[in-house]
Amino acid sequence: MTVTVAVADDQAIIRAGLVKLLESEPDLSIAGEAADGVEALRLVRETRPDVILMDIRMPRLDGLEATRRISQEVADTRVIVLTTFGLDEYVYDALRSGASGFLLKDAEPEHLIAAIRLVATGDSLLAPVATRRLIEARAARAESADATLDALTPRERDVFRLLAKGLSNAEIAAELVVSDATVKTHVASVLTKLGLRDRVQAVILAYESGVIRTDESSLRSASVTSNAAPRTPAAM
Repeated sequence: MTVTVAVADDQAIIRAGLVKLLESEPDLSIAGEAADGVEALRLVRETRPDVILMDIRMPRLDGLEATRRISQEVADTRVIVLTTFGLDEYVYDALRSGASGFLLKDAEPEHLIAAIRLVATGDSLLAPVATRRLIEARAARAESADATLDALTPRERDVFRLLAKGLSNAEIAAELVVSDATVKTHVASVLTKLGLRDRVQAVILAYESGVIRTDESSLRSASVTSNAAPRTPAAM
């Protein structure tokens, strides 16, 4: 399966480097490049890539607004935000706007390639080192949650709490002494009832709603996927 990837960054040298890296992978195909959010949005509308790598600070239309519009208009295109530690607030908003996750711009090339492949399958990811600091800082300022958890059953609440703490489906199954298939069903039900796109948004909601407190977080620096736990980056 070939994964089509678009690249949006206002710095030509970064775009060129990313394109060269992606072109070296036989299963990745470049859908095009964009130098700002307006071009990124037009590119996605025209080519509908599987994944777009999105810078946040760009002229005319920033990556945050471009991500929001892409999520609304072309839901099949998954957005990976590339950022630096200094842009945490923007990253948080991007995740809430529908991005499938983010990586730091100094990530190892193999991690970026793995992230693209992961997101193309429908999973999500977060750069582990920045994730906890990002969510803690925003959760500390949050006065109330936007969504209600009343629709969840007691068991779904248990699954939601463990999911938000970074546990994989297998780890949740072991914790609750149920099968992996049962957990998978509960996770799907939780996301549907809460109107969440993926596990990234579940983590954010858990902090905002007070289901998870920053002092009990177990977000790890190792990867967490629905079925396995490879090394970085962290898939939610």
